[in-house]
Amino acid sequence: MSTFTIFLILIIIVCLLLVLVIMVQNPKGGGLSSSFGGGGNQVVGGVKKTGDFLDKSTWTLATLLIVLILLSNVSLKGSYSQADSKLLQGDDTEATVPETVPEEVPEQLPPTDSADPTDTIN
Repeated sequence: MSTFTIFLILIIIVCLLLVLVIMVQNPKGGGLSSSFGGGGNQVVGGVKKTGDFLDKSTWTLATLLIVLILLSNVSLKGSYSQADSKLLQGDDTEATVPETVPEEVPEQLPPTDSADPTDTIN
């Protein structure tokens, strides 16, 4: 399994977690944060703490996603470095292009006089 494949799997997992965390949040005070509110002044888990946790986890997962994408790009370039270096250095071997042979144009036959041009369609 290549390093790029490992990074790809990690990126997919982080994306799924990020979607889950974002879907749990509700910007208008609903969502998971409000379910801990209970009634009145009673706070079971703390609405503020839950909102902070979801906010911090969103930013952490988003940062982790960007880092994984950049690292996967570096690992992908590392695996193709030999092929790229040959292209960038311009090998001494010239690419041979086959000479194109012009296609033969078929003889143009004279038009047949099967229809009289003076006939008109009524």
